[in-house]
Amino acid sequence: MSWFGFGFNGFGQIVPRARGSVGVKVLFPERLECCDCDVGQTRVSRAEKDEQLPSGTEIRATWSRLAVLHRQTGDGHVCISGFVASPPNQNACTYVPATKGCHDALIGERYLTASFADKIECWDIGGLGSPPVWRMELTNTDAAALPLAPGGYAFPKTPFYRALSPQICAQRLALGAEHAVLLSTDGTVYTWGLGSHGQLGHGSVESQSEPLAVEVLRGLPMGDVAAGGWHSVCISAGGDLYVWGWNEAGQLGLPSRSLRAQAEHSSAGEAGCATIPTRQEAAETQEGEGSEVFISIQAFPALLDLPEESEIKKMSCGSRHTAAVTCDYGQLGHGAPRSSDQPLHVEYFTKEGLCVLDVVCGSWNTFVLASERAPSFE
Repeated sequence: MSWFGFGFNGFGQIVPRARGSVGVKVLFPERLECCDCDVGQTRVSRAEKDEQLPSGTEIRATWSRLAVLHRQTGDGHVCISGFVASPPNQNACTYVPATKGCHDALIGERYLTASFADKIECWDIGGLGSPPVWRMELTNTDAAALPLAPGGYAFPKTPFYRALSPQICAQRLALGAEHAVLLSTDGTVYTWGLGSHGQLGHGSVESQSEPLAVEVLRGLPMGDVAAGGWHSVCISAGGDLYVWGWNEAGQLGLPSRSLRAQAEHSSAGEAGCATIPTRQEAAETQEGEGSEVFISIQAFPALLDLPEESEIKKMSCGSRHTAAVTCDYGQLGHGAPRSSDQPLHVEYFTKEGLCVLDVVCGSWNTFVLASERAPSFE
């Protein structure tokens, strides 16, 4: 079982830039190497360990960093690679001693948050050896996956704790660039925050200060939610994929006018990228020539028509891309070196005889957990 990464590698968060042969863009999946960092008082090099990340590790990613949550030993800890201020080496993997014993982790561009059996703590990544900037005490009954916390949720910016209505019993929370998507224990989806690109799914581009149920999905029990930069995705209990929000880069898997224009320019031999539509143009469903319809903003959840009637089990969102894992084939919803508004199969894993188990998106990259053995989602 191994983790693979592809996409933006500007800070060495997928493959250390010191390797030389790998540049800013990783166009094909690369197996992630085992951490080269100090754990406890002993420095362990890759030569003394397995070359790949061991099973039991989980990935958390942002635009410039990769956080690896090690849970295989029962005594969890977090290592960070990519842009880390201390030590000032973009190719280094930094072990965070304060996270020893943690159960979960949440990383942002500036702050790292970790949960333990009795507390949640948050540190400034620029000073990981300093005391936490925020802390919350927990009881033994307060077990929840970050960013959820008792009575609310942890946030990777100030204020670090934000309350939720006691009437909402949350089981899953996904944070986008400026909006949030929550899944309650009864399968209801709530959204709030910035709505400028239809990412809240309420049929408008208005913002919402408090959690509001997405009416279009009411009565359809959902099993998971994810939030991208300005788009949202959820999976129904039956494995259907619903998408809404901004589609400028085809991240919803719906026809994109800007990508069509870009393709036309490319085929004509013209340089440069297509112009992003204005807000007024984007707020409307746009029709192309003939009967073809383009979507810039999908303000209501839309059921995505996937090839071969695929049943989705896992998904994740980056800033402007979406990846999904199917039950039967372990394929991803997006995997081309250029933007696409069509769900595409990442053929690497099939050719290598691997079955995809999980997927995690950073802002501009994707990380995949794959195994040689067929998985069970029971």
